[in-house]
Amino acid sequence: MAHSQNKHRDFDSLREQAVALRRAGLSRRQIRDRLHIHNNDILNRLLEGEPPPDWTRRPLAKDDLRNMARELRLQGWTYDRIQFELGCSKSSISLWVRDLPQPERRTRTREEASAIARRGWEATLRKREDERRQTKHLAAEEIGAMTDRELFLVGVGLYWAEGSKSKPYRRQERIVFVNSDPDMITVFLAWLRLLGVERKHLRFAVHIHETADVAAAEMFWAKHVGIETADLLKTSLKKHNPRTNRKNTDEGYRGCLRVGVRGGADLYRRIEGWWYGIVLSAREAEESNRT
Repeated sequence: MAHSQNKHRDFDSLREQAVALRRAGLSRRQIRDRLHIHNNDILNRLLEGEPPPDWTRRPLAKDDLRNMARELRLQGWTYDRIQFELGCSKSSISLWVRDLPQPERRTRTREEASAIARRGWEATLRKREDERRQTKHLAAEEIGAMTDRELFLVGVGLYWAEGSKSKPYRRQERIVFVNSDPDMITVFLAWLRLLGVERKHLRFAVHIHETADVAAAEMFWAKHVGIETADLLKTSLKKHNPRTNRKNTDEGYRGCLRVGVRGGADLYRRIEGWWYGIVLSAREAEESNRT
């Protein structure tokens, strides 16, 4: 009997110490280490009815997330769905709901599986697009400012790849450049300025499919090269062929711009000579590398 009373007094004394430490702001772990209590059941009894100090409480926003996660888990949601819905980590979700029963596994419907696959694919596409933009940005920075000679060589190659060329069976020594890419037109015009071609010698005309928005295309190209639409030559319309499966039918389709240089026969001959000069230089470099 006396032993039981002493044991009860020891518990009361230990509880007083535990409660005092709790009210002083100590955590359960700190109290356990301070009083050398290694049994959680005993610690629970000692602190029964004592609220935890404010500093050990989670922020209210996290409490709300925890409650929502538990509610969704009770509705049978998986960790993936809860994570997607609440935007929190799976590790946090696991801690919050680990005492709840696991939901019964069910087979996803075709629509659910498709939606999950679509979200995954969209994330992959976004990542690829970010990588693509980053690569292009870094590559553009590698170019920097071009010298006149660099622009000169670029322009020669650009014209010989995309411009009109004289043929043995049809000798036409004239400067005509047609392209649908506004950036190509920009570089070509910068090259002509470098060569000293005056603006008054340039002639512009739009080439476009007759089913497209011709007026909008004319306005776009005129603005791009800095002239009025009235200064364009007559637009060349390509007739519609219903058997052709055309891809360029959206609002971004503006046809092509034709840039011509009046009286450009002499310039054409020089371009042809410049190009063959580049070819000869490349051949010499190739032969030098072989020896």
